[in-house]
Amino acid sequence: MEAAVLVSPAAGRGRARTVSRAVLDTLREKGVATRVLDATTRPDAERQAAEAIADGAGAVVVVGGDGAAHAGLQAVAGTAVPLAVIPAGTGNDLALALDVPADPVAAARAAAGDLLAGRVRALDAGRTAGRWWATVLCCGFDSAVTDRANRLRWPRGRRRYDVAVLAELARLRPYEVTLSLDGVARTLPATMVAVGNTAWYGGGLRMCPGADCADGLFDVTVVGPVSRRELVRTRPRLADGTHVEHPAVTVHRASRVELSCAGLSTYADGELLAPLPVVVDCVPAAVRVAGAGPRDDQLI
Repeated sequence: MEAAVLVSPAAGRGRARTVSRAVLDTLREKGVATRVLDATTRPDAERQAAEAIADGAGAVVVVGGDGAAHAGLQAVAGTAVPLAVIPAGTGNDLALALDVPADPVAAARAAAGDLLAGRVRALDAGRTAGRWWATVLCCGFDSAVTDRANRLRWPRGRRRYDVAVLAELARLRPYEVTLSLDGVARTLPATMVAVGNTAWYGGGLRMCPGADCADGLFDVTVVGPVSRRELVRTRPRLADGTHVEHPAVTVHRASRVELSCAGLSTYADGELLAPLPVVVDCVPAAVRVAGAGPRDDQLI
């Protein structure tokens, strides 16, 4: 078994780079040969991972956060090649959803064991604008905040995001969103819409707490019109998923979601996907993962 290993050097403020040597040593000690990819950008990572698979790599192992997992996903989705996620980023929502060990060395040990035994777990994936994603796709207040933060040149780091939150709160208003669930469309006012393949996004927030990544369906969480005060008060409830009990929140299930609204973008796995309108499809069992929690008795 040879695995292509993608290390995201900036992930976790450099943590991925720091733990990568121990991860590689663990994989090799357990009998997994490694081919380290030297990509420094997301397009390079996606291209090199796809080339490694074409050249015979039997797995893709990503060391980093959700951005690294997103890059690896583009290469393996729709193939028989498994993905293993070693959590070492700021946000590790996919690893959390898959019950991957939080310690990178333990995660590498679990991945190696599965790869050598031929054990995998099937995972649904979202498909939007030609790209795969695994966790939560969002649009509305959160995507507007991220758009604004990406445009700001000051301040740096986390405070730039805080400034963007304040700016978007100042102009908070519901968006007129056309939402179609398996062909049934309606237009409604919404503060945000989240399409969940898994429960978590944003570094451990349970935006779609009932989502099951192996049932062929999305959980769609719609936050209706709320005041600034109510939005700020309700946001901490995302940590345990109790926000879905708020009267302004509704949850739906569908395998195809269509979203349309002027001036909004969509993000998934923390990465920019496309401006609205978009069609979002759930592709059952599109990805095989190794090193996760409960597994099917499916062989590579």
